[in-house]
Amino acid sequence: MMRLQKYLALCGIASRRKSEQLIIDGKVKVNGETVTTLGTKINPQTDKVSVNNKDIIYEEKVYIMLNKPEKYITSASDQFDRPTVLDLIDLIEKRIYPVGRLDYNTSGLLLLTNDGQLTYKLTHPKHNIWKKYIAKVKGIPTEQEMKKFKTGLKIDNYTTSKAKIKIIETKEKNSVLEIQIKEGRNRQVRKMCEAINHPVKKLKRVSVGDIHIGNLELGEWRFLTDKELRYLEQL
Repeated sequence: MMRLQKYLALCGIASRRKSEQLIIDGKVKVNGETVTTLGTKINPQTDKVSVNNKDIIYEEKVYIMLNKPEKYITSASDQFDRPTVLDLIDLIEKRIYPVGRLDYNTSGLLLLTNDGQLTYKLTHPKHNIWKKYIAKVKGIPTEQEMKKFKTGLKIDNYTTSKAKIKIIETKEKNSVLEIQIKEGRNRQVRKMCEAINHPVKKLKRVSVGDIHIGNLELGEWRFLTDKELRYLEQL
């Protein structure tokens, strides 16, 4: 059994709070009867629920973590017939889609789901979800360059939000950086590094919020753990 407002939220109708308002306003029916009592419990498998007289179909949510290799497109299909991240996800019959994007030449942590609300939470800047990357770049950034990186850079006619950057290793004329951003614009990390004259040679995302890629092998995937799902629910 499941509370009606939770069921509506899981189906992507509205947030839990807005779902409660729909119930209070008499816009929700269960088995043809209008329900206005919060906390009403239903069986998602047998009860028929409608909102504004439109039937709601429950789809079990799927949450997957993939360690994306380079040379894969973050989409369901590609006009140039290049391999996509969905080619790496076998045994999943439900329609899932990537949460945000990793560009063609970037590897690392990518979440995939059929939960639209979670996708919104993780991709909208207002939710302040830090995304951490490890970047091998040309040259060694100076303190002044890193200060500019942290406070905001002008790229593509906009100024980036505050970011984090630190040097974790130097090798000859290259360096390895740990970079964290809250935004997720197209090729943003690469463009930010170019803006301080240290173009990226290799880039990998290692975490989204408290979800870490850990020791997941390149090209492999797994379902999120209960602990990871609880973290996402609390966002």
